[in-house]
Amino acid sequence: MFRRIMIVRKSLPKLERDEELQWISNSLGLFNSDRDKEKSCYRVFVQLVKEQKPLKSDDIALNSRLSRGTVVFHLNKLIDSGLVITEDNKYKLREKKISSIIKKIRKDLTQQLKEIEEIAKDFETKL
Repeated sequence: MFRRIMIVRKSLPKLERDEELQWISNSLGLFNSDRDKEKSCYRVFVQLVKEQKPLKSDDIALNSRLSRGTVVFHLNKLIDSGLVITEDNKYKLREKKISSIIKKIRKDLTQQLKEIEEIAKDFETKL
């Protein structure tokens, strides 16, 4: 599976902690959706970052003031993007540190690009 991550280089102004997390997220293109006007996905992600422990979807919904259905929808998106995993019917970040998550995403992306390159080479030999 190939994750769609768009990296947007922006200079980092002096920001507060929450603004830094938003900047990192925006730079990776993680939560930039025109449909998510209330930044629900980002709010779910923030709950997982702040708690640093596995959480039930009900707890995330309560703390983020979102419906459980909205939370589950966004948790599934976060799982598909490789940021979140499930453990004993609870959700948690793939890694405790955001920098470690980014490192793993880079590793995954590099592997995917290698596979695409091999497919392209195979295709070129058939031309």
